[in-house]
Amino acid sequence: MRVVILGCGYVGVELGRQLADDHEVVGVRRSESGVAAIEDAGFRGVQADVTDADSLAAVPDADAVVFAASSGGRGAEAAREVYVAGLRTAIDHFGQRADAPERFVYTSSTGVYGDHDGAWVDEETPLEPTTAKTEVLAEAERVARERPQEYGAHGAVARFAGLYGPDRYRLERYLEGPVTEGYLNMVHRDDAAGAVRFLLTEDVREDIVLVVDDEPVSKWPFADWLADECGVEHPPKQTIADRLADPDVSETVRRRLQTSKRCSNERLRELGYEFAYPTYREGYRAAIDAYLAAAD
Repeated sequence: MRVVILGCGYVGVELGRQLADDHEVVGVRRSESGVAAIEDAGFRGVQADVTDADSLAAVPDADAVVFAASSGGRGAEAAREVYVAGLRTAIDHFGQRADAPERFVYTSSTGVYGDHDGAWVDEETPLEPTTAKTEVLAEAERVARERPQEYGAHGAVARFAGLYGPDRYRLERYLEGPVTEGYLNMVHRDDAAGAVRFLLTEDVREDIVLVVDDEPVSKWPFADWLADECGVEHPPKQTIADRLADPDVSETVRRRLQTSKRCSNERLRELGYEFAYPTYREGYRAAIDAYLAAAD
């Protein structure tokens, strides 16, 4: 199987690593440095832009296309250009080829759920995006599931919880505080990539799969656990009301603080995926060990 990974960045490079031993993988990035990072990981890199159909002509045919492009943390309009327009461009471009892909997988975010007051959510929970950007993500999910059907292909959504892992542990954020209350829904980078690999290689034909680990955790106990493991004092805490009282809090952060949910991975578990890092306890071990080694 040949897999093309569009926007082959943090998760995409790991996905390529996991696939490369048994499959042909092509990673696509806009920049030369991005292509170099792909090739350093041991598989082929191609320079192209998902919003430019002409540039995608440099990418070879594929059996499956994974759309993992990022808008770079910019606002809703930039997100729409990549996640909606870019996704449509990519699906149309590959779908119109003589040897078109059979599968498209789009990597989305649990941000599309909005606020559920700490209740559990799963793949059947109605979406209630609360920001302009998460509204774009919800629209992109519809494109990802519906547009491939026009070309006889199957479109799926892998809905990621908060990503963490190498270079993204953010230990200091929790050890130093202040830590704002609320739930954390997380998945280690290796399992985010592993779940997409599983969907592809096990030929799972689910339309939507929520990719999150076994145990959503409240931020205050999580921060205290990290502090105990690292041998430091528990960090200062603040309530959501305390944080919202800060006049410098942006509207985007304000909306995020006012959303609360716990994400279930029951469907992914039932499909047969086995997590490398079932909870934060296993997932943060490497970061804790590195912290302790540096403190010696």
